[in-house]
Amino acid sequence: MGIFDFFATDIAIDLGTANTLIYVKGKGVVLNEPSIVAFDKNSKRIIALGNKAKEMQGREHKEIRVTRPMRDGVIADFEIAEGMIRAFIKKVRAGVLSSRRVVMAVPSGVTEVEKRAVRDSAEHAGAKEVHLIAEPMSAAIGIGIDVDAPVGNMIIDIGGGTTEIAVIALSGIVNEESIRIAGDEMNYTIMQFFKRNHNILIGERTAEAIKCEVGSAVPLKEELTIQVKGRDLVGGIPKTTEVSSVEIRESLNESIVQIIEAVRQSLERTPPELSADILDRGVMLTGGGALLKGLDDRIRMETNLPVHVAEDPLTAVVMGAGKVIDDLNGFSKVLIRNRRY
Repeated sequence: MGIFDFFATDIAIDLGTANTLIYVKGKGVVLNEPSIVAFDKNSKRIIALGNKAKEMQGREHKEIRVTRPMRDGVIADFEIAEGMIRAFIKKVRAGVLSSRRVVMAVPSGVTEVEKRAVRDSAEHAGAKEVHLIAEPMSAAIGIGIDVDAPVGNMIIDIGGGTTEIAVIALSGIVNEESIRIAGDEMNYTIMQFFKRNHNILIGERTAEAIKCEVGSAVPLKEELTIQVKGRDLVGGIPKTTEVSSVEIRESLNESIVQIIEAVRQSLERTPPELSADILDRGVMLTGGGALLKGLDDRIRMETNLPVHVAEDPLTAVVMGAGKVIDDLNGFSKVLIRNRRY
């Protein structure tokens, strides 16, 4: 054991499209911030990241660019993503010189090239050893499911960029469905709805706030209304309009239908013995999208399966990756195998 090993720490990262969460061995979840970076366009120097960068979003001038280096659950801007990972790790690593081992959660549908990109950026950020785990597997471990058991469990992890649907048994994924329709797509449909129906332009942050406040998948007991500020497309001046949760639900419907369709396809491909297990145990919803009002009821109605929302859906993936880093040998079977070239 070298002297630097005393200062090394093991960490788990859920590098999400919307949020990045970091778990440090022995400390738990120490960081949960938006995966957003603000940088100087000329020097590419990172000015702010996480919550501070989110505050700048949509308000930046021409010298500053605010961007999300992750798109659809994978790295879209390699250089900026690497800088973001490095800065986040630095933020949580007070007094620690290096990260010895890192477990990173990735969408189950990632290509070999995308896996390589994630691995490389973690190594460039100072990790000595990088392990990858599929997000639905990580979420299942995070919510306390015994993934090693010869029993089928279905996980639906709705993140910012992707919805991951997986049937898990015997420490492996029996079948998986990964669609690039999730929280971001819902925000986009809300933005389009205002453009089409109200002639108003709204930003991504406003759309996200509307979705969280009045968005729903089923009719609410008491329908809500919300005041929305944006820019009038005709006059070009700021304008306020009022919309109801009924309108927002209609705008979100297409995304929800596509998610349910993917769940159906996954169920069709599930072996009968495991289907029986899912009927008994139900489906687990994780990820930020699980917090959409009534989504569990809607999936229950459409599939006739019991549907449960995880206790803390936002941290399920990082908690699972954290349990894996705490016991790498015990969980070695659930990690994505390295493919050697």
